[in-house]
Amino acid sequence: MTAPGIRRLLRESAAWRLQGLLLERPRSGWLQEVESLAAEVEEQELRAAASAARAADEGEYLAALGPGGAASPREVAYRPMEDPSRLLSELSAWYDAFAFRPRAEDPPDHVAVEAGFVGYLFLKEAMARAAGDGEAAGTTATARERFLSQRLRPFIEELSTRLGPAEGPLALAVEALRRRVGQVQEG
Repeated sequence: MTAPGIRRLLRESAAWRLQGLLLERPRSGWLQEVESLAAEVEEQELRAAASAARAADEGEYLAALGPGGAASPREVAYRPMEDPSRLLSELSAWYDAFAFRPRAEDPPDHVAVEAGFVGYLFLKEAMARAAGDGEAAGTTATARERFLSQRLRPFIEELSTRLGPAEGPLALAVEALRRRVGQVQEG
């Protein structure tokens, strides 16, 4: 892969990490991370969500995605016929297979953690391509698409619907994610 192709993967990695970060609870240092990553992202919708994050606060987050909020940010909430422990175990297997160690305070099935994992897979693919390891890069790209189709795509639409047409940083972030999940193509 050419250097521009690797840069594109790195930009995607930054965009997905920003996407996940925007869906985390605002905390000390959070806005600085958001602004730093936003500078690396070209997508206007995601940059707008990052800009709106300046007005984000913990209360808004909790009202929307916290316990008893408008919508659950957890995948298990959108799969009522599945065993939650099996689902969490499967997620752990995904994360372990790629040595992903989220540093977020959120549970492994939180939408922010899952979006961060997609970003991590873009980064791993970029590293493999830069090292000339086409097999590892292909495996990672395939795993990323499988993860998106099996994990994030099945619940992001309903999460967006449950949040409703609300405005503000979280609504912008969820809408950007809904569109992003539908647009990802294999690198």
